[in-house]
Amino acid sequence: MTDPIRRTFLKQSIVAAASLSGLAAHATAAGESPVATTRHGQVRGYRDNGVHVFKGVRYGADTAARRFMGPLPPQPWSGVRDAVTHGASAPQSDRAEATGEDCLFLNVYTPGLHDGAKRPVMFYIHGGAYNNGSGSSPLYDGVRLCRRGDVVVVTVNHRLNAFGYLYLARHGDERYADSGNAGQLDLVLALQWVRDNIAAFGGDPDNVTVFGQSGGGAKIATLMAMPAAAGLFRRAATMSGQQVTASGPLNAALRAQALLDALKLPAARIDEIRTLPYQRIVEVLGTRDPVLPFGGISFAPVLDERNLLRHPFYPDAPPQSARIPMMIGNTHDETRAFLGGDPANFTLTWDQLPAKLVPNMRVDIQPESVIAAYRKLYPALSPGDLLFRITTASRSWRGAIIEAEERAKSGSPAFVYQLDWATPKDGGRFGAPHASDIQLVFDNIAKPGATAIGPQAQPMADMMSEAFIAFARRGDPNSKLIPRWEPYDMARRQTMIFDVPPRLEDDPRGAERRIFAKVPYVQPGT
Repeated sequence: MTDPIRRTFLKQSIVAAASLSGLAAHATAAGESPVATTRHGQVRGYRDNGVHVFKGVRYGADTAARRFMGPLPPQPWSGVRDAVTHGASAPQSDRAEATGEDCLFLNVYTPGLHDGAKRPVMFYIHGGAYNNGSGSSPLYDGVRLCRRGDVVVVTVNHRLNAFGYLYLARHGDERYADSGNAGQLDLVLALQWVRDNIAAFGGDPDNVTVFGQSGGGAKIATLMAMPAAAGLFRRAATMSGQQVTASGPLNAALRAQALLDALKLPAARIDEIRTLPYQRIVEVLGTRDPVLPFGGISFAPVLDERNLLRHPFYPDAPPQSARIPMMIGNTHDETRAFLGGDPANFTLTWDQLPAKLVPNMRVDIQPESVIAAYRKLYPALSPGDLLFRITTASRSWRGAIIEAEERAKSGSPAFVYQLDWATPKDGGRFGAPHASDIQLVFDNIAKPGATAIGPQAQPMADMMSEAFIAFARRGDPNSKLIPRWEPYDMARRQTMIFDVPPRLEDDPRGAERRIFAKVPYVQPGT
């Protein structure tokens, strides 16, 4: 474990470097620094390759005084505030940059200001499940998307883990009524900010696309079923992130009790959780989940009958969002990102494989029968290869298929994709893992953290970024760089395979889909 003093020093150093970097960029644009007027006050950004950039724009008030409660808009300010560095990320474990409860900030990238243009708005929600992450990753930088597509890009921070999703409504009074979905309400407030302010940044408030990867996609699926989010976005795209079911209130209450027990707070002292130093809560986020047989406490939106009145995609696609065009995507080798870090998983024996599958499939099915079926399908693959294939098919891909099916059944089909292209990095051993589509969609293959290398990397980024821009502009992802992309229906299950070359395929991996179709699916953690 990192020494606490050293961890604090590293965090301060990184924050200082980021501040100097932002100020330097601002200074470079001295005399021409862009200024935008929001309903709460003016902000000054900087220019990057012809794009106006505003970082750390406040969309909500400090949440410390309203811990576990719904967010409030910020108080108006006078003068012009600098918006050249990212705002703090939500409290979370092991994050290098600044964190804190004053975390309701967003970043805006736009090709033009005050020009009367109505550009499509691409509102990105970061991943990290519901536990960690922020909108300030270099991979989410919106400059290249703006330049490529003449769009406005927005990235956002919001409350996470216990601060955003700890369901205390069954433990305390009405002040905790929104606690299980506070993080979602932050996103609603951010989208309201976009509705009210984005025209000043050259964006069209009536043409907002929400897109997000992993946890970001799951948050989007949840927003599609939240009455408070109705009308705030026109299109939705999810990347390896789905939310079929939300957390039930009774299981969510058990999780809240586990965290209260870890903090040694009995029922009579529950209100102390609102005033504890936030670091104390962060310290116990890894408390063992009382419902799941693995991992720390699982935080997720809650079916609280207040903000969320139904499960996002159960028993059907949310009627509220039936008219919203949707994209649903996954990667071919999702779980290589989670299980590929252990070299032993690449050298498993057939005898070891069943025991390895038991905790990692996340559905209740006999592993031996699954292995036998897969060995018939793929007789040349090793036990390690089958570990990654089976866990990918039984976990996140399964949820994506369910969402696509429910959309098709409702008459509001989605455009479905699968990323098959494998970067040559690390000898190609990770295939197309979870999160490998982010760098391609943002056209950011040269940014820190990118893994796409080789001569096919930029053509892949061209393909995917153009598809997302087209979708944001008109609700249809077709472009001249890919073959005709048809919506998903139950007869053919059309899926765009992003590879070199790209292709539209009917029911890819259909045999794998059918193996798990007989098993009831309840999203892990819910």
